[in-house]
Amino acid sequence: MWRACSIHPNLKTHSIQCNRNGFIPIPHECYEPGVLVIGGIASQIFFHHNPVHFGEQPSQMLIEEAVVDTKHYQHILALVFAVKEINHNPRILPNITLGFHLYDSYYNAHMTFKATLALLSSQREHVPNYKCDVQNNLAAVIGGLGSQTSIHMATILKIYKTPQLSYGSVLSGWDDEQFSSLYKMVPNDGHQYKGIVQLLVHFKWIWVGLIVADDDNGEMFLQTLIPLFSQSGICFAFINRIQKMTYVFGMIELFLNKWKTFPLLMEGKVNVFVVNGAPPSMEELSWHLRFVDTNSPKGKVWLVTAHWDFESKSYQRDWDIQHFHGAISLTIHSNQPTEFRTFLQRVNPFWAKTDSFITEFWEQAFDCLLKESNGRKSDEPKPTCTGEEKLESLPGPLFEMSMTGHSYNIYNAVYAISHALHVIFESRSKLRLEPWNLKAWQLNHFLRRISFNNSIGDAVHFDENRELIVEFDVTNWITFPNKSFVRVKVGSLDPHAPTGKELKIQDENLMWHKWFTQVPPLSVCNDNCHPGYSKRKKEGEPFCCYDCISCSHGKISDKKDMDDCIKCPEDQYPNKAQNECSSKSLSFLTYEEPLGIIVVSFILSFSLTTVFILITFIKNHDTSIVKANNRSLTYILLISLLLCFLCSFLFIGQPGRVTCLLRQTSFSMVFSVAISSVLAKTITVVLAFMATKPGSRVRRWVGKRLANSIVLSCSILQAALCTVWLISSPPFPHTDVKSLDDKMILECNEGSSMMFFCVLGYMGFLAIFTFTVAFFARKLPDSFNEAKFISFSMLVFCSVWVPFVPTYYSIKGKSVVAVEVFCILASSAGLLGCIFSPKCYIIVMRPELNSRHHLIPRKYQ
Repeated sequence: MWRACSIHPNLKTHSIQCNRNGFIPIPHECYEPGVLVIGGIASQIFFHHNPVHFGEQPSQMLIEEAVVDTKHYQHILALVFAVKEINHNPRILPNITLGFHLYDSYYNAHMTFKATLALLSSQREHVPNYKCDVQNNLAAVIGGLGSQTSIHMATILKIYKTPQLSYGSVLSGWDDEQFSSLYKMVPNDGHQYKGIVQLLVHFKWIWVGLIVADDDNGEMFLQTLIPLFSQSGICFAFINRIQKMTYVFGMIELFLNKWKTFPLLMEGKVNVFVVNGAPPSMEELSWHLRFVDTNSPKGKVWLVTAHWDFESKSYQRDWDIQHFHGAISLTIHSNQPTEFRTFLQRVNPFWAKTDSFITEFWEQAFDCLLKESNGRKSDEPKPTCTGEEKLESLPGPLFEMSMTGHSYNIYNAVYAISHALHVIFESRSKLRLEPWNLKAWQLNHFLRRISFNNSIGDAVHFDENRELIVEFDVTNWITFPNKSFVRVKVGSLDPHAPTGKELKIQDENLMWHKWFTQVPPLSVCNDNCHPGYSKRKKEGEPFCCYDCISCSHGKISDKKDMDDCIKCPEDQYPNKAQNECSSKSLSFLTYEEPLGIIVVSFILSFSLTTVFILITFIKNHDTSIVKANNRSLTYILLISLLLCFLCSFLFIGQPGRVTCLLRQTSFSMVFSVAISSVLAKTITVVLAFMATKPGSRVRRWVGKRLANSIVLSCSILQAALCTVWLISSPPFPHTDVKSLDDKMILECNEGSSMMFFCVLGYMGFLAIFTFTVAFFARKLPDSFNEAKFISFSMLVFCSVWVPFVPTYYSIKGKSVVAVEVFCILASSAGLLGCIFSPKCYIIVMRPELNSRHHLIPRKYQ
């Protein structure tokens, strides 16, 4: 049967008196003797007291009634359970009985130092380095819950190099060689801070509020987390510091100063609060939430650190916890020892009458008075405790039947100490060591290297920084109107996993606050920029606050909240909404489209007309009108015009290597022959009339030889230009992806624009020269003269091709091809119509006029 020292008789008085040695006694302790003793500093009792004034004797310090963190009583029971389990296990420390000695820290530095010194001293006497009995052979100390408590303990224990296993948080800045005997049963806080950022990134929460304890731990939290926020694109809307309420008047003062502020935070558009805190600092948060308007509650996502828990003081049992429904926390991994629940079911206020913790716990947990304490005064009458109350009937914020993370750490700490001791005494034949001669510092060497599986099968071992290698559980907290809650494990965080695989979470198992209509809820500074828009930073505000601007021409954004729009690949183009790229269609003049059909119709019509005229002239080749203007030139002109019309087919269809080589060169050659023929006709007419003058020497030049020479020489010069073009920089097929937004133009690149315009300019030169000659010959007798018709046809040619040059540079795609085909057809049709339509009219419609008598004026007959 384990025993404990009884509660100090002055605990409930209004002042604490010093004992005869000048020490204020520690009100709460529990102790069970053993060959080796495990010390412990719990954090269960909390005093609200008035501030100390130096004008009063410390012995007269006024104390208000103690408040018990009822949930923390499980920490004590976990240590008791682990020690009893080990003492009944013949495979660990056989023939050696473990004992324990526990004090409370009271969340107070003075009392923590005092309790630590008491563990190092003989029982009932606070004299370090002196022992009056062998039953206080301290092997190691377990504690404390908060980082400050752990450091206060370590300040004393490091002097003796006594192993200290902290089951709560420890500031990273204190973890150096000066605390070489401090072991942490939880991973470094930096791991869970990174896990918080990973959770925020996972759910795309970039606009959050920070609520931290107003202490060193809170400052370390901010210094670590804020740079991680910036690296991950997360902003914080505010930082609200929670001050620890160490006395009654301070609590009232805090409430009066902040009660108006916190409801405003709850009503803001920040939907996610990242909370760092440990008891009792979370009491202030719960206090403020009581005054948030419950008629129109606005749910929040509470993302809390591992050392936060749903816990209530006795006076908070009626406080609503529905605000925390759906909260997510990175909790310390825990498991359930087989017999722990059965052990808790046997606990009652009479099972260990010397337990000085259980009285306050039982009375405040069940809101009653034990018979032994009926003499104490109470502001409100309370029923008498029967002692048959069941722990499982308490709501979760007051006590849990399942082992919590901190209790599981204590459980593992006891086993770690026991296994290390077991290893020591297994090799005691070499060390010549007896249990009563063991020095606590000798345990450090073995603790650092200890590695085992506990009774549940979880691995327990420390890393090089003396931190337990363990995962965090991602826990979803589900609350109920009856003040109870359920922890639901929805994932895990393994700090030692490969980068990017640390966090595992099952989104489908998460439950959110009923206020949210969208799950997972959003928490952003402003609405997301939808695809088709990009972000633009708002001046003077955090980078998470931005405006949305439409993507510029030619760019898209296919995701939400893109920093900048992106260009589509060259073979794609933005759709109208500018949120995706569509494949560009191929663009070239085809036979199937309406424009192609129209062009082909014109080509065939003009070609058939030319064939008809050629056949008509061949049938009437002996008539006067056919003979009148050099029959051979007429045939050459008609054939070249026919070929000009047919050359237009090279511009229709998908461009290829051969068609690109033939397009411009074939047309320019054939059309040059046509214009040369017209020029030869014009010169022949002029020379013919000059030869009629008496004594003219021009007569010897009149004939077919001159006409053929003109045609041949002009054509050879154009052929030379085309040859140079094809040799130096020939045309080739080309895909233009830039000119049109939604199409890729399949075209023929001319290779050398200079050669193209040289060829075109040469045709223009021939046309202008022909027009000039014909213009001066226009007044010759009409019957013999084609000059008027040739002049008009050259005007048609110039009026068609002169606008072609600016048009060629101003339009793109199939339109360029269509315009060039139009110019070819129009200029060729102009020659055909202007020169041959009058002759065809006479041949077909007025054959009686097709005679020498009618063609030659009387004065020349």
